[in-house]
Formats: sequence, C-alpha cells, structure tokens
Amino acid sequence: MVNRSRRVDQAKRIHQYLPDPLRYSKEIFKFGYVRGVILEAALKSELLMQLKLKFTGVFFYKPMVFILCLMPFALLVMNAINNELGPNPVEEMIRTLGDWGIYFLLIGLSISPARKILNQTWLICYRRMIGLFAFFYASMHFLSYIWFDQFFSVAEIVEDIIKRPFITIGFICFLLLVPLALTSTNRMMKRLKKNWGRLHKIVYPVSMLALLHYFMMVKADYLVPGVLLVVLSLLLGYRLVLKFKR
Repeated sequence: MVNRSRRVDQAKRIHQYLPDPLRYSKEIFKFGYVRGVILEAALKSELLMQLKLKFTGVFFYKPMVFILCLMPFALLVMNAINNELGPNPVEEMIRTLGDWGIYFLLIGLSISPARKILNQTWLICYRRMIGLFAFFYASMHFLSYIWFDQFFSVAEIVEDIIKRPFITIGFICFLLLVPLALTSTNRMMKRLKKNWGRLHKIVYPVSMLALLHYFMMVKADYLVPGVLLVVLSLLLGYRLVLKFKR
C-alpha cells in the first residue's frame, strides 16, 4: 500500500509539470491570434507606406513632371492656333521646338551630377522621361521643318541637307537620337546589358553637335547658345573629373 501511494504521489508531481492539453491548445490559439494581429498590423503599415510613397514620392510627381515637360509644346500649339507666333510663324515654330530639344538634352545630362552632388537618388527616376522629351521635341523640330518649311518634298529636303551644313549637322543629331529613344525601355536595357551604357554615351557628342547646329543657325544673337555652351561644358567637365579620379 505504501509503495502504491508513493507511486500515486510521484505521478501527481510529474503531472503538474506536464502541459494540460486543453490549456496548451488555448495558448497555441492565443499565440496564433497575436501573431495574426501583428502580421495584419505590419501589412497595414506596409500598405500605408506604399500609399504614402505613391502619393508623396516619385510616383505622385511623375505625372506633374510629365505635364510640365509638355507645357512648352501646348503653349506653342495654342500660339499657333491664335496666330501669335510673330511675322514668321514657321521659323518661330521650328526654332522653339529645336530650342526645347536642346534644353531637355542638357536637363537630362544634369540629372546624374545633381544626384551625386545633392545626394538625392530619386532624381534618377526622371532621367528617362526627360531624355524621351528631348527626343520628342527634336522629332517635332524635324517634323515641322519637313512639313511646314519643305512640304514633304524629298528632293528639296535632300538638297537642303547637302547644301546647308547646319541642317546636315541637325539631321545627324536627330538620327543619333533615334537609337537612344528606341533602347530606352527596361527590356532593351536587359537585352543589351553593358552595351546599353556604351550606346547611350552617344548623348555626349549629340549634345555637342546640337549646340554646334544652334550656333550655326543663329546669325547675330549668340547669348543663349553661349550660355548653353557654358552649361554643357560644366556638365561634361564634371564627368571628366570623375573619370580621372577613378
């Protein structure tokens, strides 16, 4: 009897340390519920963060930047409709579109230096858009020339390109911009790999040729192309300094 009572006492003491199945299942449920609440809160926080970035970050400002880049073209079209382009509307239209093509080329070239100097990495998100707008304005510049100035006469266009050097240089600039625009997608970046970076370095000689085209086109006032030349020299000089430092 004594041995039996001892065994019962030992079993009771051991049972105290063993987990109660019902209590243990409740703890598991409680832990799972808490973990679910924490996970739900984390997902909500992540969703709110994404919405905040979308409405206050790059994704929110991109449409605004797109509209701002399109404003010069819209204003030019409005002035053309209202006959407010001056005594020579065709020349005014062609030159304005060409000017904005050069402006956007220089803005695109300034994004990388600004990103490094100001330590603002988000600026790089706008470089593709700016580059495509440079091509857009260059395309409209060329289209307005062959449409309103040459009336799509292939013979006259070819003759003009051959006889007038500044038009020859402008035509070369436009041809060099075409592959840059066509390969600006993420798919082409993945396909070309390292060759993509080599190809897009063409933008440097294109910018120089575009300014040469500008200088040769103007006849008296060299202030604006002179300022653009200084800006381009600073942008290219900055890149050369970085290259030699490496």
